[in-house]
Amino acid sequence: MAIQKKIPMRKCLATGEMKPKKEMIRIVRSKEGDVSIDLTGKKSGRGAYISKDREAILSAEKKNVLASQLHAQVDNSIYVELLKLIDGDNK
Repeated sequence: MAIQKKIPMRKCLATGEMKPKKEMIRIVRSKEGDVSIDLTGKKSGRGAYISKDREAILSAEKKNVLASQLHAQVDNSIYVELLKLIDGDNK
């Protein structure tokens, strides 16, 4: 009998959907208050997850959910970088 490996699930801030961690992008706030995209998923700090979906990123930007979840000012460049990552994955 094969044992199934547990898949870690995370909740998207924008859509509220639970998805496998590998289908999400982690945004992290360091102790210094710097907000950055964590592609490794291993940076220390407060993390938040968002779906690898253009609509989810645009919705998060419109509602400003990252700033409220991370308790930090989120620069517009973070959303631009997220959109570039998504567009790069789709090609």
